[in-house]
Amino acid sequence: MKYKHALFLNPYAIRKTKSASITRLFPPTGLEFVATSAKDYVEKLTLLDLRYEEELSDIDNLLEFINNKGIDVICVGIGWDREFKDVCALLNVMPANIPLIIGGHKATEEADNLLELCPNIDIIVRGEGEETIRDIMQGLPLKDILGISYRQGDKVLHSDNRPLPGIDIISSPDRSLRRNQYRLTVQGNNITNLTYDTILSARGCPFNCKFCTFTLNPLGQKRPYAERSVDSVIEEIASIEADIVLFSDENFATNVKRAEKICDLIIAKNIKKRFLAQVRIEIANHPQLLDKMVKAGFKMLSLGIESPHDHILKELNKGFDSKKIREAFKVFRKYPIFYHGYFIYGNIGETEEEMLYIGKFAREIGVDTIACSKLRVSKFSPLKKFVDESPSHYVTEKGEIYSDAYSHSDLKRINKETKRMFYTPYKVLQIVKKFINIHWLTAKDIIPLISVVPALLKSTIASERYKARTRKR
Repeated sequence: MKYKHALFLNPYAIRKTKSASITRLFPPTGLEFVATSAKDYVEKLTLLDLRYEEELSDIDNLLEFINNKGIDVICVGIGWDREFKDVCALLNVMPANIPLIIGGHKATEEADNLLELCPNIDIIVRGEGEETIRDIMQGLPLKDILGISYRQGDKVLHSDNRPLPGIDIISSPDRSLRRNQYRLTVQGNNITNLTYDTILSARGCPFNCKFCTFTLNPLGQKRPYAERSVDSVIEEIASIEADIVLFSDENFATNVKRAEKICDLIIAKNIKKRFLAQVRIEIANHPQLLDKMVKAGFKMLSLGIESPHDHILKELNKGFDSKKIREAFKVFRKYPIFYHGYFIYGNIGETEEEMLYIGKFAREIGVDTIACSKLRVSKFSPLKKFVDESPSHYVTEKGEIYSDAYSHSDLKRINKETKRMFYTPYKVLQIVKKFINIHWLTAKDIIPLISVVPALLKSTIASERYKARTRKR
């Protein structure tokens, strides 16, 4: 069957809040990869990101859009736990006469559950969907398509898993499909003039951290580390219009020489952008790469630090200890780069005192911002067996671990206290100052931001005063 008009839908509508929203900062790249693979097999393709389609976030308006545009197949990406019930409610009002295809990380994890919750779903694409969607759009018999779950009468059938495709056969996302630019917002309003985008230069990770829910996909497949050619990466970067580009590789510096070559070519071709990347702390062993990254325009590095405690780092199989973390940050402080640290709390056997030390440790080593996540497990996580066999540990629907010693609410309280200790009013000002000092923000970028900072500080100070009064009681 040849489809005339395919709709690819990112279903996560943004609820307006008083805080800065980073949940709409980057495009839905996974959905874009799959849509790009499908576009040659349909007459027309529309990509909708409901985070930026306020009018179409209304279900009635969305259904009217689908009917008026003659859409005859709907593909929805479900990547995350958030808003899962809302997304299911949306799927259940999709027109029953239009094929409904679902994919994404969460859809792969919840294939059976989704098919039960959402009778309108016809097919679930499991795992990476670029090849699978082409088979579907070409009208191959479902029984001959790998990597799908589908209905046949009253039965649900699951085909064999599809082998992971080579990275070189996956096309870069077609950015012309977008209907909007991606920006940082507060209450739906842009707070800078900067636009954001992502690029994937390599897939996979050679490391084996025990907690990692991304190294293995929801099918238990581990993608070996695989690189795109440097020339293709540079060509794509040069074509990107956004001001800030995130390398979404799990570790940009896995191959140090390759990372240096990318930086060299960015400099040689005079590509003027600001780059963000994820790396491991071992990059501190390669100051020549850090120097080139600064010259190439890298403004922020995200680092998986995970814990200040050696026994936890060893249990998580991180491959380094707290001494190496401190030594790495002595090197990092020499470079005008913004450092964002990821930490995990609620680890097996971790005490409240140890969890609360995260904020102090992060300030001691010089991390600029932090993100703290509860320890999680997925179906194929190395930690799952321990949790399943432990009578005192439990797992939420989102895969978050809690225990008899620390309930889910206890862990939320500890996380709030950790952030309170780290993000003082002075720290907020330091963050803004560093944005300026490393030239992440220019004068024209700062003007819209100035009006937001007092509100953020006021909110932070009010929170501090309230908590101080509460403690006195």
